[in-house]
Formats: sequence, C-alpha cells, structure tokens
Amino acid sequence: MTSPVTLGLIVPGLPQPLLCPEQNPGWQSVRDGFARARVAIESAAPDVLVVYSTMWPSILGHQVQALPTLEWVHVDELFHDLGSIRYRFEIDAALAGAVVDAGVARGLKVRATAYHGFPVDTGSVVALTLLNPDNARKAVILSSNVYSDRAETVVYGKALVDALAAQGKTAAAICVTTLSNRLHTRFIDPREDRVHSQKDDEWNRKLLEFLGEGRLEDTAQLSRTIHKQIRVRKVVNFKSLWWLSSVMGAHNRYTGEVYAYAPIYGTGAAVVALTRDVAGAGEREFDEADVEVYQGDRNVLAGPTTSPPRPGAAPTATTGSRETTAPAPVARVGAATVEQRRPEPAEAVRTSAAPRPVGPYPHARRVGELLFLSGIGPRQAGTDAIPGGPTRGLDGAPRDYDAGAQTEAVLENIRVILEAAGSSLDKIVDVQVFLIDMDRDFAAFNRAYTERMAGVGATRTTVAVRALPTPIAVEMKVIALP
Repeated sequence: MTSPVTLGLIVPGLPQPLLCPEQNPGWQSVRDGFARARVAIESAAPDVLVVYSTMWPSILGHQVQALPTLEWVHVDELFHDLGSIRYRFEIDAALAGAVVDAGVARGLKVRATAYHGFPVDTGSVVALTLLNPDNARKAVILSSNVYSDRAETVVYGKALVDALAAQGKTAAAICVTTLSNRLHTRFIDPREDRVHSQKDDEWNRKLLEFLGEGRLEDTAQLSRTIHKQIRVRKVVNFKSLWWLSSVMGAHNRYTGEVYAYAPIYGTGAAVVALTRDVAGAGEREFDEADVEVYQGDRNVLAGPTTSPPRPGAAPTATTGSRETTAPAPVARVGAATVEQRRPEPAEAVRTSAAPRPVGPYPHARRVGELLFLSGIGPRQAGTDAIPGGPTRGLDGAPRDYDAGAQTEAVLENIRVILEAAGSSLDKIVDVQVFLIDMDRDFAAFNRAYTERMAGVGATRTTVAVRALPTPIAVEMKVIALP
C-alpha cells in the first residue's frame, strides 16, 4: 500500500527563527528554509498536517492533541527573553481520535489530550506558526515518548498510517527536532553562534548527506552508529527519523532537499523535505525486522545490531561488502570431532559500480560452484539513467526507446557484477531474458546480444512480460561459474 503521507519535513523547534531571525544570518537562513517548506506543503496539497514533536516529551505512553481549537499565548521556558508567541491552531479532532484507536489496536498506550490551556510545546508552536500561518489545513500534534525504542516508534508511525487510510486522508508529516541537541549553557552573542562541537557538526552533515540523497531508511538506521559516538547520548533526536521512515515507507526511494542548515544556540538545526521518487537511492544499506504490533522494549540501541538467528540457522558475519555464512559448528563425540553437515557457504555480492537493486536483495549470490545474479536491467550506476531512453515518462505516457542500446547496457552491468564476484562474461552458463514487447524489440535485442555474447555459448530463454519494475524494456537473469 502506498503511504498516505505524501511529504515529509524535518524542521527545528527553537524559537529564534520565528522571533529574532535578524540576529544571526544562520537563523535567518533557517527562517527562509521554513518558507520553502511552506511552498512544498502547498505543492503537495495534503489534507492535514501531522506534527511529531520531540519537544513534547511524554512519559507514560503517547499523547495526541485532540482539542478542536488550540489557542493561547506561549513563552519558551529557556528563551523567555525573546518574547511571547500568540497562536491559534485548528486541530483535526476526528483524525486524532483515529490515531488513538489505531495505536491501541497495535498494542500501544495512547490517549487523547483535549482541554483548554494545555501547554503546547515550543516546537509545535514554531512549526505550525511558520508552516501553516493561516490555518489553511487542520493539524494533529503527536508527543514523543521519552522511553520508546525504535520498535515502538515504528509501530506508532504505522498507527498514523492506519488512521489516515481509514479516513481517506493524505498528510504532510512534520518532524520537529534538531540534529545534534546540545545547547550552549552560557549566554552567547547571537552573532557568534556555532554548533557545540566539531563531532556534532560532522554527524549532522553526514545525516544531511543521506537525507539529501533521499536515503531516509538508511538515515534512520545510521542513528545507531551516531548514538554510540556522540558525546551526549539522547535517543529522542533519532525518534523522529524512525517515525518518519515508518509513516512514509522504510526505504530509500525519495527525493531529498536540504533547505537550510545552521547552528541555533549550539544545536544543529536543519530544514529538510522528502518526497517519494521511484528513481531514488533504492536498496537499504541496513536491514532490521519490520514491526507491526508493539510487544515490548527490544532495546535496539543497546543490543546487537543484527537480528537473532532462526532456530537451526548458522550465525551471519558481515565483512566489507560481502555477507558470509559462518562456518558450521562441530559436535564432539567422546574424543572424536564430527562436523555437522550444513549447506555450502553462500556469499552475497554487491558493488557500487552497478545500479542499485530496487529491493532488499544483492546483485548476486555465490552458492557452491555457481553464481546466481538477480534480474539486471540497463539503469546506470549512480544516476539511474537508462541508455536508449525509458519506456515511459514520469507522467506514465509511453516514449520511444532503443531496445538494442538497453541490451548493451544490461550486458555491461552484468559484466561489472560478474567481475566484482571474480567471474566474467565468458563464464556465463545460462541467461533468462525478459522483454516487455517481443514483437517490437526482439530483433534489436538479439543483434546487440549476438555482438557481445556470440562466443560464450550460454543457454538462453527469452520470454515476454507485461511490465518490469522500472521503465525499462529489457532485463536479464544470469547463472555463471565463479
């Protein structure tokens, strides 16, 4: 199912960009980033805005703002000298109630908050004031539980998707968070603001590099590494990334735009937009079990980074770009040692010189004396450009294309993968070919194939298929000797 969340935004919640952007060029750049994000919302035209605020901490379960109108005057508890913020927000109470029901159904402790005078957090006030100043869209505000782990946060996101789908609504998901989260503890001249430490800044920029490439799920998973290395370990910063990956889709097929990045009183503050894109970065670099119903704390950050093995399965060790199955254990009988019989070791092969797979699978896998390649198309590594042109445009309309040029590109991708695995084209023993239009494309395909493969002598099967996952006309699946 395609997520009803059509736009994801990451924004900081500190009040400086709203109340005094003129005091620092970086604060002004963040304010300008909010303006660009507001334009992105208008372009996406969602029915509702959903704010997940790490500045609204909850302790016992999760809370959802459900009062139809939130109206008050807010003063930030840390930066009260900057002045007050008068606000009035229209809340989608029906959707808020649906989120509560969906969360409970998925095993979470969730309740609605609906009374006048509830102290709305600074982050939600800043985000909605700058992104939705005229209440053009109703909003829902979600708390961030202080103690929830990644599994619980993922399920919380899925509860929102359930609620949106049940009501037939689309949403823009707004994560209110900084990247690094250490404020200066002494008064500073606004003109001298900087990120608190060099390592914080380096990790901030690495996160933004991933986000700018549309690698949302990789960014969410990278949090485990960052958590181990940053000086102040605050999981709350990462919850928004876990949640956003859950509500938009746990993959890397996004277009990412970093609108702004600057220090705000020592923290790393960024404005980022993410929209779905079938030609995005593609395969996840990290993998973790998908969670549908919350069944207790899995302590992801403190525990091992790999899932426990299935009963009877050999443990897995990862080295570089190859995943290898660990050697089979031995059983001791008296003084003798008897090796337990297990399948031959298998290696997954991945290479950055070939186009990223469109799903969670490797380019090839070695089993015994054979190499099995996944289906390979003509897309180019790094850019996903299609030699010979795509079969259809972004609007879905058919386009003219060159099946021969696509065939040449497919074979070149196969060559690259085989060489990464220590093999070559002349060691191919079997080829399966998939064409989306046999009548139109077979002759051009066959000419290009013959020029490259005539001396190989591999067996070949060519079949017509209705469509392929990307706008390509040719795909091949290969078995080769190592």
